[in-house]
Amino acid sequence: MLIIKALLKEFDSSTYRAVIQPDGSHQAYLAGVETARNIPAAEMAAGRKLVVLLFDEYNPREAVVVGVYG
Repeated sequence: MLIIKALLKEFDSSTYRAVIQPDGSHQAYLAGVETARNIPAAEMAAGRKLVVLLFDEYNPREAVVVGVYG
């Protein structure tokens, strides 16, 4: 399990999935990342900093956004 920082690029409030850019990565994006439902959709504005939990660091489908800050 790994906890990383990321930047929010897009958020779909109907599916609660996000497109994120991991911290330190200038061109890589992860799309379709699950987002914890306890985070209000209004907090998920593009450009926000995120805390992301990766259950398997080699499988981005096993990621979930668990927090918003900044």
